[in-house]
Amino acid sequence: MVAIPWWMWHHRNYLILFITPLVFLPLPIVIPTSEAKCGYAIILMALYWCTECMPLAVTALLPVVLFPLMGIMKAGDVCVEYLKDSNMLFIGGLLVAIAVEEWKLHKRIALRVLLLVGVRPALLMMGFMLVSAFLSMWISNTATTAMMLPIAQAVLEQLAATEAAADERELRAARDPGQDNQGYELEAPRGHALEEKGSEGGKVPLDDATSESCRHRVQKYATLTKGMCLSVCYSASIGGTATLTGTTPNLILKGQVDKIYPDNGDIINFASWFGFAFPNMVIMLVLSWLWLQLLFMGLNFKKSFGCGMSSERDKEAYGVMRAEYRKLGRMAFAEGAVLAVFITLVVLWFTREPGFMPGWATVLFNNDGQSFVTDGTVAIFMSMLFFVIPSKLPRFSDYGLSAEGKGRIKAPPALLNWKVVHERMPWNIILLLGGGFALAAGSEVSGLSLWLGESLAPLKSIPPFAISIILCLLVATFTECSSNTATTTLFLPILASMATAIKIHPLYVMVPCTVSASLAFMLPVATPPNAIAFSFGNLRVMDMVQAGFMLNIIGILTINLGINTWGYAMFDLGNFPAWANTTQSVP
Repeated sequence: MVAIPWWMWHHRNYLILFITPLVFLPLPIVIPTSEAKCGYAIILMALYWCTECMPLAVTALLPVVLFPLMGIMKAGDVCVEYLKDSNMLFIGGLLVAIAVEEWKLHKRIALRVLLLVGVRPALLMMGFMLVSAFLSMWISNTATTAMMLPIAQAVLEQLAATEAAADERELRAARDPGQDNQGYELEAPRGHALEEKGSEGGKVPLDDATSESCRHRVQKYATLTKGMCLSVCYSASIGGTATLTGTTPNLILKGQVDKIYPDNGDIINFASWFGFAFPNMVIMLVLSWLWLQLLFMGLNFKKSFGCGMSSERDKEAYGVMRAEYRKLGRMAFAEGAVLAVFITLVVLWFTREPGFMPGWATVLFNNDGQSFVTDGTVAIFMSMLFFVIPSKLPRFSDYGLSAEGKGRIKAPPALLNWKVVHERMPWNIILLLGGGFALAAGSEVSGLSLWLGESLAPLKSIPPFAISIILCLLVATFTECSSNTATTTLFLPILASMATAIKIHPLYVMVPCTVSASLAFMLPVATPPNAIAFSFGNLRVMDMVQAGFMLNIIGILTINLGINTWGYAMFDLGNFPAWANTTQSVP
């Protein structure tokens, strides 16, 4: 009998796969409507996504099978949903990130910033958080965390080693200078004996003092390591919310808004999202730093910041970072080319539709109110340059005949090649994005969105700010045990229907919940950055829960502060927009 539960646990994925469809099968049979059939498909996908009994991307392909078989949508119409403009923006952004990682430009930026902030504990944590947040705005949160944690570990190990050496020197200096060197024995401060001969020939054991110093130092740096690891992974997740391409939920929001409200006038673009999310990210980052500082280092600012003091141990730890930076050498042509393409892309994104004035796309291409050029167009065009620009400037000396007399041409390779892209591109996310768009289309065509909206109409009596906070809490809790991509894919169409039904601006609830989906701070399994930090910092689950719970509260309050202040003015959230009355009823 004991073996049966174990067998069921180890085969749980197969049980979920086969039992779940049978359990919910009465829904479309008893209620043979399009709404019920679409609801059955969504319930099935939601449970598969939450339990991950199948790969997320494979589950995202279920609409291709279920919608045509149930008569909800034609197969061709479903398949079209899997490659939208948001997917192109995602691909272009990832190509830039791959190029930055390939040529180690992110490591140069990281080390340079850390050299500027110094190695005092509070400043060091601030430096790592700033760098991690900035990098994760442009490259994946996982890649940022995986690169920053080894650097943090190396710096902390050097700080610990130099402090141990300093303690040893202090203990040596503590003996009576009049005594002979043979009168005492000193070993490395790791709990070994340390004795000092007294003035009258007796020995005063210093075992306790040495052991206590060693234990205090080990405990101090163990706590500091935990705080530093958590600061890196948390700031990587926070930083990803600042840009439209920084994390997948942001792109899902754009895609869902464009799909459900096709006449929205490109209200969510790179510039408008950055205008709202970047100040929110900065506030959240500062408050997170203060909380982690309080939790792991205390609020002894004189000790943490150093008040301008610089000790030998700080200089040695600083030397470690400087040595790592020098290993990179001078900036190569390839790094400069990637940096130039990256800066140009960001400038083009910001100036395409800045909002307060006509952008270059409006003046040159987007005439008569039609958006021919989008952020995805810009991203793909600039990322294509990585396959065109050489990684080195061609030199005539590279051409000629080899010693055997055979012709050889050493043309420099391009900045990127397809092999590298194929290995590093998360193709599964593209299918996941498409699955979300297919679900939204099926919900509209079947009438499920309209039914959900009517069912949620009683919420109109609740103040909008209360609805926003409750939904943010729900999404932030849900995303702790489910991927943020699956969470936003499931929630956003429902939130859009609710907003239309109760006549509040759709972005008033969709934007906060999208950002809240990235607030997965409490569990190691919630995000890949959390898992990496958990293994690196010798953390306990309770360490992450203790730190992450407060960060979740900070994040939710900060998001709702932003949506009710500058976000309220930016998106005109006080008025129900005309474009929200018209939804996409056909695929």
